[in-house]
Amino acid sequence: MKVLSIDYQALEQAALAEVAKHIPELEEAALYNTEKVIAAFRNNMVSDYYLKPTTGYGYSDVGRDKLDEIYAELFKTEAALVRSQFVSGTHALAVALLGNLRAGDELIAVTGAPYDTMQTIIGYPVKSEGSLVDLGVTYKELPMTGDHVDLDAVRKAVTSKTTMIHIQRSCGYSSVRKTIDVEEIGRICKAAKESNPNVICFVDNCYGEFIEKMEPTEVGADLMAGSLIKNLGGGLAPTGGYIVGRADLVEKASYRLTAPGLGGEMGATLGDTAREFYQGLFLAPHIVIQAVKTAIFAAAVFKGLGYKVKPLPEERRSDIIQAITLESKKRLCDFCVAIQSNSPVDAHVEPVPSPLPGYQDEIIMAAGTFVQGASIELSADGPCRDPFNVYFQGGLTFEHGRLVIMAAAKRVGPLLDAQ
Repeated sequence: MKVLSIDYQALEQAALAEVAKHIPELEEAALYNTEKVIAAFRNNMVSDYYLKPTTGYGYSDVGRDKLDEIYAELFKTEAALVRSQFVSGTHALAVALLGNLRAGDELIAVTGAPYDTMQTIIGYPVKSEGSLVDLGVTYKELPMTGDHVDLDAVRKAVTSKTTMIHIQRSCGYSSVRKTIDVEEIGRICKAAKESNPNVICFVDNCYGEFIEKMEPTEVGADLMAGSLIKNLGGGLAPTGGYIVGRADLVEKASYRLTAPGLGGEMGATLGDTAREFYQGLFLAPHIVIQAVKTAIFAAAVFKGLGYKVKPLPEERRSDIIQAITLESKKRLCDFCVAIQSNSPVDAHVEPVPSPLPGYQDEIIMAAGTFVQGASIELSADGPCRDPFNVYFQGGLTFEHGRLVIMAAAKRVGPLLDAQ
């Protein structure tokens, strides 16, 4: 075994050249989505009055209600539920599912096994209290064929008894499947509705917002959910999540968030949350592209070091996640330590693998972020299991992303070359 000889300066320059190839397309998407946000703000006559906090029950919270209308306009849906009361993206997803599925209903995951926290919500393959399966929902999974959904399998699996299909846009903790782009999500929804026009097409949109010019709800998704400490929060939202879609489906979800009969009519906007939600949304199209540039740079650098990366640097993106197969627990930990030590917050802290609620294996996470756990800020995490993939995402500025990735590259080093 010998170590590959690496010129890190040349590696960095080559990665920058790869990023430069994608800039026109990325900036076009950022401009398009910024224009879309500005139009929604203008159409809803956003004013300083909407940015004020409320207390107690939050009745007549105009800023909260207007933000719902803005999200519905952006995603071209009938309704939206945007709330700081969602503690995470997982919570928003759970509310959407638990609010719309009942005992005896059938849910089919058409993009294969979902990521770990979703498996806990569903209650499969490991049973969990209060999960969908625990409450009597029937669950099935359809494996993907390579990087794509088997549309014929979807048509055969979906019947008149199927209540909902689940589409996970992001790759999750998988280096095998790719992220599903919006165009393919449209084909999946069409195939499902060919078999059952009444089936609810639900999309987990986490990590995918504002990457493309269109969103899944524009191509057939009936219901969709995500997190505000990912793309749409623009690095400013301190917490929260969203659900958008058909009015009846969003209403049912709202009863699960608060209580039957209360729904979205209540929920105070505390502190400066409204201002952060509005301003974060305004910044989001630009911030998301910073994260995508960082992901492309990371892919190019670690491919140059001999590692398997997914997506490849030249591939089109549909989320902000970059998977890197590091092939050993030590490299996985070294990568995360490098990320943490070059973060603006808690750089002095060393991350270690540990069990986390909702995950099946020990997880190591590096997230020296201003908002705890914010995935739109530069972070990395991965399960301590073979093949020891690290999932890198975020970056409020490309400059920071560039510095951090080069630090990680030098700490991890090249893959050993067997000769």
